[in-house]
Amino acid sequence: MELILNKDKCNGCGECVKVCPFGAIELENGLPQTNENCRLCGVCVKKCPQGALKLPEGTPERKIEDARDVWVFAEQKGGKFAEVVYELLGKGRGLANTLNQKLVAVAIGSELEEEAHNLIAYGADIVYLFEHPDLKDFNEKKYGQVLIDFIKQNRPNIFLAGATSRGRSLIPQVAAALETGLTADCTGLEVDAETGLLLQTRPAYGGNIMATITCASTRPQMATVRPHIFPRTEPIAGHEGKIVKLEPNLDGLDDVMEVISFAQTEIEGPDLTDAEIVIGVGRGIKGPQNLPLVEKLAKLLGARVGGTRAVVDAGWLPARCQIGQTGLTISPKLYIACGISGAIQHIVGIQSAKRIVAINKDPEAPIFEIADCGIVGDLFEVIPVLIEEIKHKRGEENV
Repeated sequence: MELILNKDKCNGCGECVKVCPFGAIELENGLPQTNENCRLCGVCVKKCPQGALKLPEGTPERKIEDARDVWVFAEQKGGKFAEVVYELLGKGRGLANTLNQKLVAVAIGSELEEEAHNLIAYGADIVYLFEHPDLKDFNEKKYGQVLIDFIKQNRPNIFLAGATSRGRSLIPQVAAALETGLTADCTGLEVDAETGLLLQTRPAYGGNIMATITCASTRPQMATVRPHIFPRTEPIAGHEGKIVKLEPNLDGLDDVMEVISFAQTEIEGPDLTDAEIVIGVGRGIKGPQNLPLVEKLAKLLGARVGGTRAVVDAGWLPARCQIGQTGLTISPKLYIACGISGAIQHIVGIQSAKRIVAINKDPEAPIFEIADCGIVGDLFEVIPVLIEEIKHKRGEENV
């Protein structure tokens, strides 16, 4: 079947060429012509200002109620799935159970079959596996083509991905091509019991409010979720699923980008997102000259030091240490906030911490509202006392 053109209505404006997500339309003699890349997705039909295009009879009508299952994009790097994938599988399993639908993982890369069994252990009913040597390294154009084509064919109800650097570059283009909504950087996901809609919660207006967003008229309902927002659940004993290996279609895709290599940034100690204890500093630290005091406490506790956006913007800490809405989301066993007021933008990044201790001389500071333990006092007086007390308990007074 081919797209139908009414030549009397067409004025050769080229709008269909611009909006086609597959590059399947070209103007010849002032009229649009389709090539083998056309999927009859209907995007050009909707966008044609003259109403000159229509889908052929027999093209299946796609209804919202036909969309099924909860999908998770299984992001991988070097053949290993990202931690956020397992966090999303745990949350996705709950959503799928509520909707009485399947949980599906989609993985793209090379030599992933052995690792794919882990996705089943963590709750996936089906793992769709696209493997090809050209997909070994992340390439947003190639990965995007695979996902767009496959989602169009299979119509998932919900599609989730990590709000990682890769997810943020890949998923928006997929949502745009599918002409569906995307809620980015979600901090909460639930299903409305009455409508079955996905309730997607994220900070809005600079983090001053928490907005709940729904996608009522298109499918899939797409969301990216920040790492460490949801806990990684345990493997499901006895859970069974299947791995379906598929051949990716990379035809017609121009290689405008070539991945040469990936450079690994070397840092001392565990990454902030993996550290069990994190000490956060805010503007109350007053300047970089006072960081050694905090670092002394961190060394004693085996902790990493992070900070608010204000501290990073001031150049007191590098960007990789920023915690909050526009930085990292962490989930340590212990988070010690030093001189941090507790703006919602920062709270978003630490709300998954198991225990929060706040040190601030302002008793009205918002950080105390979420802290498990609060110390009202000057951090320059409190931290030295903490250091000496820890040494005393350990018998290290002379260290």
